Amino acid sequence: MENFRKVRTSEEESPLPFPNLPPDVVEMKVKEGSKIRNLMNFAMAQMELKGSRQIVFSGCGRAVTKTITCVEIMKRKLGGLHQVTKVRYKTLLEVWENQDPLPGGPAQNLTVHKNVPSICILLSRDPLDPSQTGYQPPEPWHGLGPQLGNAEDTSSSSTKGLKRPPPPPSEELLTKKLQVQVSDSPRGSGTTDCQLDGHH
Repeated sequence: MENFRKVRTSEEESPLPFPNLPPDVVEMKVKEGSKIRNLMNFAMAQMELKGSRQIVFSGCGRAVTKTITCVEIMKRKLGGLHQVTKVRYKTLLEVWENQDPLPGGPAQNLTVHKNVPSICILLSRDPLDPSQTGYQPPEPWHGLGPQLGNAEDTSSSSTKGLKRPPPPPSEELLTKKLQVQVSDSPRGSGTTDCQLDGHH
């Protein structure tokens, strides 16, 4: 394969895995090289300026992480969004071209079919069916990060966006010096004060 160079990648077209989507729903196809800022600027304009009620983010292979990042940013900026996540596999077709073909022979191309994980996430201002697989209810406005279960719902709203309560005040060991007395030893008399700093 050292003489081959990838010249084209295409993914199979497949319908979105969400029933009853409006025909004009915005689909954000996230690619590995996509800039998150550009994606978010366009998506926010669709939801805020054009009044779209639903938007779908999709990505496959190495773009899956970037797809999830976009969704989390969107949920923080808009709030109150219902979410349905679907994970599946997609087939990518990669065309590789021989860079060192035989003299006088045609350039040889190689087509590789790869199955890669793919994610589709629907965000909706309108309520969605909570019984469908992959449904997540809207997070509270002050929520930062994904919910880790219902335990977080019971925390008081005074935490102002903290994922968990602040840690208890640390022990005063870091500021206090620890004194150690060394008892009499055959080599010398008296005691020695050793000061140990808690930082070490």
